[in-house]
Amino acid sequence: MNATRDDRKGHANELGDLLRYWRDVRGVSQLDLSLEAGISQRQISFIESGRSVPGRDTLLTLAQTLDVPLRERNALLLAAGYAPVYSEAPWNAQEMHGVVRALERVVRQHDPFPALVMDRDWNVLMSNDAAPRFFNCFIDMAARDGPRNVLHLIFDPHGMRPFVADWETVARSLLQRVYRESVGHVIGDSTKRLLDELLAYPDVPRDWKAHHGSSASSTSPALPVIPLGFISEGKVLRYFSMVSTVGTPQNIAAQELRVECMFPADDETEARHSQLLAAHATAR
Repeated sequence: MNATRDDRKGHANELGDLLRYWRDVRGVSQLDLSLEAGISQRQISFIESGRSVPGRDTLLTLAQTLDVPLRERNALLLAAGYAPVYSEAPWNAQEMHGVVRALERVVRQHDPFPALVMDRDWNVLMSNDAAPRFFNCFIDMAARDGPRNVLHLIFDPHGMRPFVADWETVARSLLQRVYRESVGHVIGDSTKRLLDELLAYPDVPRDWKAHHGSSASSTSPALPVIPLGFISEGKVLRYFSMVSTVGTPQNIAAQELRVECMFPADDETEARHSQLLAAHATAR
């Protein structure tokens, strides 16, 4: 009997710490959370202090209100002594078949421009034919060890880094994107690890969190985005990305997937892109 009470107390304390953490991350007071979730402030206070464990539906309501990512909702459920409800099956599991087919269709139809499907840490899970063809115009992709990670590819001095135009601006914008596009807008352990690895590369600006304004030349036309430029034969090909996610996910892998489609930022890049791929195909 005493062991059971101790176990429940341990669960309650861990749950209270987690709930308080997510409330702090979102900058929400107990009163605000109470009004938004329709749950009394007293009950929320009791949960956070470890005095009570809520029912599963109540806990999921709080998690939904705080926009807690699905992976971390499972952690909340476990801390409360409940079984997880969100599948942790991998992205290519049978239950993801319909989503995977849709992703394959999206990236395939984006040819002749690169399109990639990535996980939460920017590891490439799927791409169209144009993506490796494009990067092979600059480096030998087959010589790189897997898994393929887009950010390591860009930051590595032995990868695409020597071909990146306006390096400091690009590096800052990509590092800021890691923060901005993290799942649930929360930097987890794996994202922190990725950032540490990227910052270990040479010539990465240490003040990347600071705003530096536009670095575009006064002679260049203003663009609504910061383009990612690659230098080929003395010319800069400029691209921008559109990033898509899976709508209303109920599976952790589905929530963490990102589709990145590269588009030419100007007419000159669009023309030179086709020439670059054609020239590389002929050279092979």
